[in-house]
Amino acid sequence: MDGTLAHYAEVHVSEIRTLHFLLSRLERISADSSVAYRASGVRGSMLRMVEKLEAGRPVSGQDVKRMVEKAYHLLEKAAREKIK
Repeated sequence: MDGTLAHYAEVHVSEIRTLHFLLSRLERISADSSVAYRASGVRGSMLRMVEKLEAGRPVSGQDVKRMVEKAYHLLEKAAREKIK
């Protein structure tokens, strides 16, 4: 494997790990939370993205970044709700 391909594979492994981590956290948001419905939609989109990455199909880096940012935003919002 040449350097470019190895780097590409390494980046995707890192993205997949991050997405799996976020999926597990989004899954734990209480159904009573005001962000639960939105979190469910983001989880569905992330699951499809992970499936594509694991199948070796292309996913835009910008799409992955946007999804990760959405997930962190929802997790932060749910955490703020919980401490109130």
